[in-house]
Amino acid sequence: WRNRSCMLRNTCLYIIFCLLMFNGLAQTKKTDTFYLLKPDRVFDGEQMHEGWQVLVKNSKILEAGIIKNVPATTTVINLQGCTLMPGLIEGHSHLFLHPYNETTWNDQVLKESRAERTARAVNHAKQTLMAGFTTVRDLGTEGAQYDDAGLKKAIEKGIIPGPRMLIATRAIVVKGSYGPKSDVPEIDLPQGAAEVGGMEELSKEIRTQIGMGADIIKLYADYRWGMNSEAAPAFTQDELAMAVRLAADAGRQVVVHASTAEGMRRAAMAGVATIEHGDGGTAEVFALMKQKGIAFCPTLAAGDAVSQYKGWKKGIDEEPERIRNKRKSFAAALASGVTICMGGDVGVFTHGDNAREMEMMVAYGMQPIDVLRSATAVNADVFKIGDETGRIKTGLNADIVVLEGNPAVKISQVRAVKMVMKQGLIYRN
Repeated sequence: WRNRSCMLRNTCLYIIFCLLMFNGLAQTKKTDTFYLLKPDRVFDGEQMHEGWQVLVKNSKILEAGIIKNVPATTTVINLQGCTLMPGLIEGHSHLFLHPYNETTWNDQVLKESRAERTARAVNHAKQTLMAGFTTVRDLGTEGAQYDDAGLKKAIEKGIIPGPRMLIATRAIVVKGSYGPKSDVPEIDLPQGAAEVGGMEELSKEIRTQIGMGADIIKLYADYRWGMNSEAAPAFTQDELAMAVRLAADAGRQVVVHASTAEGMRRAAMAGVATIEHGDGGTAEVFALMKQKGIAFCPTLAAGDAVSQYKGWKKGIDEEPERIRNKRKSFAAALASGVTICMGGDVGVFTHGDNAREMEMMVAYGMQPIDVLRSATAVNADVFKIGDETGRIKTGLNADIVVLEGNPAVKISQVRAVKMVMKQGLIYRN
């Protein structure tokens, strides 16, 4: 009797266990969300494919190509006349800045409270996402301290809509080189970046920023502190190399602002990840960057915007020297074969107008398909996030933008955003 009773009890427990497991599996199946996206074509981050479809499960891409079998609960979205591609990646952003023709950089740093600047940044993040940019590399708060770390966390928690953020927090400059500056030497103004003097202070600041949440360490290899306010090198090559080693120990990249050939050369020899701006870049410097595997982020749109703020009537007036020089340096970069990232220094101009840089890259001689690669797979690989995003590929995040028309034929179609999906959630449809 005892054995029979024990067997009966065990059988009952087993049945209950199986029912619970089945119920749990059923509930899991119910909560799965599937989308089948059916555009005319798919740009996968590298190549264009006619007639492809994309199946999304929850936050990930489940399948891409000619898809025959889909779950019964799948929501099918027909996207006739459209191109589907990975969510765009902005390579050089400042979400805590707004256009300088609205408020000068000095006045933003000195006269806008951090609360106001954060409120603006929240709006900028949403504008960026709605424009199809699901990831941004934000290269400095320009006086807003570590508030980008809080903004990033708020987006991750779903408190506000915005792109995935890779942040540089305060950025780092040599003492006396940056701004704002005063004509009265004894006045000590708040600065738009963290000031350091020498190896010890530099190493301490790098570790501090990493501790505060920096994904990236940004240094100004040169700045406008030479005679007559000309751009001149700031950090030594040894200092830059030390920064690269320290950051690498913590799995971080070093990126540099550099507009002079010498600043770029030092940064390249130090082994940084990317060089931003590069207005004074030469064929020799770009060849060195290619040899060292260092990518170039040209920020064409920033110089274009600033020149117009200063009175240049684009399309009417003759191009100023700054613009002519930028054309030459970008042509030299293209000819060298150096890896080119897409990043416009947005914040100097309007957030959500990120496509401006992509249009200018084409206007300055780059093929539209190569610009699309730069804004997706290339940026993802250079920024070390290629295992998460940047391609339409099984297992990657469902970061997707759908555009009317074909941007590989006409780059301005990147503005014709029909749908934005980030990690499987539709933000614009």
